[in-house]
Amino acid sequence: MPRSGGLVTATGSEDRAASADRKRKLPAARQPASTDSVSGAKQQTISELFSASQQKQVDRDTKGPASSPTSKRIRLDPTATAAPFATTPSETAPLPRENMYSFPANNRNNPVDLTGSATSPPARRPNGFRAKPNFNPHAGAKKLVVKNLRTTPRTDPREYLNQTWERLDKALTAIFNNEEISFSLEELYKGVENCCRQGHAAELSILLKDKCSSYVRSGLKEPLLERTGATNVDLLRAVLAAWATWNRQLKTIHWIFCYLDRSYLLQKGRSLQEIAVDLFRTNILNDPKLGSRTIEGACDLIHCDRMDDLQDQSTFRDTIKLFHDLSIYTSVFEPHMLHESQTFIINWSREASAEKSLADYVHSSVQLMNRELSRCEHYGLDSTTRRDLLTLLETYLIQQQADRLVNQDDIADFLEDNAVNDLEQLYTLLERRQLVLRLREPFVKWIDDTGTAIVFDDKEQDQMVIKLLALKRQLDTIWRISFHRNTELGHALRETFETFINKTKKGAATWNTDNSKPGEMIAKYVDMLLRGGAKAIPAQLSKSAIKTVAADDDDDDVAFDEDSEINAQLDQVLDLFRFVHGKAVFEAFYKKDLARRLLMGRSASADAERSMLARLKTECGAGFTQNLEQMFKDIELAREEVSSYKMLMADRGETSTLDLSVNILSAAAWPTYPDVPVQIPQEIKSAIDRFDQHYKSKHRGRKLDWKHALAHCQLKANFPKGNKEIVVSSFQAIVLLLFNNVPAGEHLSYETIKAETGLPDREIIRTLQSLACAKLRPLTKHPKGKDIAPTDAFTFNTAFTHEKYRVKINQVQLKETKEENKETHERVAADRNFETQAAIVRIMKSRKLISHAELVAEVIGATRSRGVLGVPDIKRNIDRLVDKDYMEREEGNMYSYVA
Repeated sequence: MPRSGGLVTATGSEDRAASADRKRKLPAARQPASTDSVSGAKQQTISELFSASQQKQVDRDTKGPASSPTSKRIRLDPTATAAPFATTPSETAPLPRENMYSFPANNRNNPVDLTGSATSPPARRPNGFRAKPNFNPHAGAKKLVVKNLRTTPRTDPREYLNQTWERLDKALTAIFNNEEISFSLEELYKGVENCCRQGHAAELSILLKDKCSSYVRSGLKEPLLERTGATNVDLLRAVLAAWATWNRQLKTIHWIFCYLDRSYLLQKGRSLQEIAVDLFRTNILNDPKLGSRTIEGACDLIHCDRMDDLQDQSTFRDTIKLFHDLSIYTSVFEPHMLHESQTFIINWSREASAEKSLADYVHSSVQLMNRELSRCEHYGLDSTTRRDLLTLLETYLIQQQADRLVNQDDIADFLEDNAVNDLEQLYTLLERRQLVLRLREPFVKWIDDTGTAIVFDDKEQDQMVIKLLALKRQLDTIWRISFHRNTELGHALRETFETFINKTKKGAATWNTDNSKPGEMIAKYVDMLLRGGAKAIPAQLSKSAIKTVAADDDDDDVAFDEDSEINAQLDQVLDLFRFVHGKAVFEAFYKKDLARRLLMGRSASADAERSMLARLKTECGAGFTQNLEQMFKDIELAREEVSSYKMLMADRGETSTLDLSVNILSAAAWPTYPDVPVQIPQEIKSAIDRFDQHYKSKHRGRKLDWKHALAHCQLKANFPKGNKEIVVSSFQAIVLLLFNNVPAGEHLSYETIKAETGLPDREIIRTLQSLACAKLRPLTKHPKGKDIAPTDAFTFNTAFTHEKYRVKINQVQLKETKEENKETHERVAADRNFETQAAIVRIMKSRKLISHAELVAEVIGATRSRGVLGVPDIKRNIDRLVDKDYMEREEGNMYSYVA
């Protein structure tokens, strides 16, 4: 039976059919007694039963030990319920059939109370069945009455609470004194539970809070107040010790008052832990003498860590945990710590920027930021603290020192020293505050100054391209690594390179023309690469090229052959060539050098020549390389022509000791060469005449113009110390052949050689210098010296020797002279004037009427690819066209086209 249960009795109605059936089944002699008499018997029996049961329970309780008010309630004996329904033989006398199921009329609307007294209990049949009481089938449901059978507690709840708290108070005192508890924890827990069940949870929580508050004020706070004379860090350590003690004691307290925490405090929106934390925070951390000193102690630990003097790292970690547990980290500690950090950062940045160089300042700033952020991670500071601290660092180390970080002189020193790592750290700092574009101005200024100095250095013009390539490679590395491929800085790099490389000035280097000197030097550098191959590549450029290609391929074991290395160098030169506007200068010099390489057979690699030609065609278009391609075709056709001529001579049976090789060139595609008068030896002249007749007979209407200054020969020479095969120019060969008929020891004078060869003085002097004054001397000059005079005499050098059989004598005609250089520049300048006039005419023809400023601007745009004249030179060309009646002047500084 449930502890709080009662007896429930319900009466219902049955239909008349069922009642009639039951009446018919009961024999007449066994009818129950009247309703009133049965009810009375039942009432008397139930009262006696309850009285006996309660008396037995009281007897058992008085004999047993004292229990709490929550002891088990009195239970009814299940077997006793049958007693009220037991009947004696006299009570089961038969009733008349007509009174068997009759009910009083006044029971229709009255409830049935089983605990009350009944008039007569229902009689039982002999076989144990109880007769149905009389009922009215139309009366409806009866009202239920439930009565509580719980007995009054035996013990007073107030007295039990007092007894329980007395034991709990002793246990708490033992806990606070770090003594052993004399009571069982289970007994204490059970006492707390019983008090809560009796409804005394609120009183118990108040008593517990008062006890704990008293202990915190006396047992924890007073010893801390006695240590206020110590340092902030020592006081902080004492607070941490008190907090550790309080947490250790709270564990035992929570074990005892766990039921109070779950059943009452949590329902009120609080917990035992929150109350304990609030007591510690209110009494200790909110105390004016302890709270501020504790926060200062934590800041002192941070300062020690900044000065690399933090000895006890665990103390600071426990401090941060304490602030989090007490919920004062965000409200109290964080603002104070950030204020102290702000003061430290401001002072540090001022001192460091004033005392240190830019490189040291950047390096120290990066280290400081890393230390501050790592401290946040290592000691568990909040993400908000890390965010605010990083904001302070970026504001005062970077934004407030931006002018110092982008100082022109310091950036120039970085770039001059190629300090890639320092520049990367600087860029990373500026990137934090989106200030990287402030590097553009000092970066552009240094590039322009350095590049301009290289372009206009007249003393080291031969090293111009090498220096420009080294500068370009250095800046590309800085842009890629230090500046993280920043788009804006990349555009600035290319624009500045394009600006200084196209600067022109009229001087001795360009023969007072507006030609671009870099275009000429790039063409000569390409000529050096294609003539010398990989051996001609400067060491610094070769090593950097290998490193760059290896880095791009992500393979450190890549092996480079000669062709790949030359191609890498050509790609770098082409990058430089793209910046040049006046490509007409490059075209003129490249065309002249290519002609010499093809005619003299000096190309190191035919594949490299074709590769460079393909690059130029891709970069400048087919019109730029049309003549260059024709030069290659002429060499191929000439080779086929000579081969067919030799086969024809062999078929005719005509043989010669002279092996003749001729290159037939198209005059329009090749450079213009001057005609140098010379007397050809008869044997060579005969071979040339035979080929001339053969060619004219095969190609009618064509004329061959022989350029002997471009020819070269291979001679077999018999020296006393050994036979040699010497490679010389045509002029050198003509001079050496004069000594075939000169006896040993006899001289040939300067005048004799000049008369026999027919060469002009300039050419004869150059030729004799290469044969008698150079390192290899097949002739001997008398008297000895470096200069050739008309009074000198020359003899065959019988002491000539060399370790190689095939010897090349310095061919002076392969070297460009000042006169040739001047002629090329002047020709390019003249062509540029003609191109400018043609551009003016085209613009006027399309516009008909145009202002002077617009015309100059469009002329500059139209001639940019070939080379732009200065504005005064463009104006002079406009005046020439006006004089030639191509255009007329109009009012308002306008020009009109004359059709």
